[in-house]
Amino acid sequence: MSAHRSAGSKGPGAVSGHTAVRTAAIALLARRDYACSELEARLLSRGFAASEVTAVIEALAAAGSVDDARYAQHYVTYHSERGQGPIRIGAELRRHGLPATLIEAALAGGPDWYSLARRVRRAKFGAPEPASWAQKARQARFLQYRGFSSDHIRAATGADHEAGSTDP
Repeated sequence: MSAHRSAGSKGPGAVSGHTAVRTAAIALLARRDYACSELEARLLSRGFAASEVTAVIEALAAAGSVDDARYAQHYVTYHSERGQGPIRIGAELRRHGLPATLIEAALAGGPDWYSLARRVRRAKFGAPEPASWAQKARQARFLQYRGFSSDHIRAATGADHEAGSTDP
């Protein structure tokens, strides 16, 4: 008999549903931060009752253990440091079930996206700006894949239409 089990314990089913859900949620949160909807999906996938999961998540949110705004801000900080742009980060946060207002606030509080696009371009392609349109297009595709907007890409590649235009 295990030293951790009491004499009256009958295994995992002996623990009340609410306590089991809370224990599982805390174990998940101990590893990393989760959005409320993401944590709910993980707990539901483990077979816990929806009503108990909702109650536990509400209690954890009230206690500050789960905070969607904090999650969004940390997500933006981490992924922008990895060279990802606001479009890609915003799409991922929407996929995680965060409301648009929190996503917009987190992205607005993020880094200077123009300088990040320039830094990401320099890290991949070197300091000199692209000389030909083919090089600009290649670099633009790369930055677009990383999640930068067309304004960020034009600023990073020096492809501003006004600056390089030869049309009268």
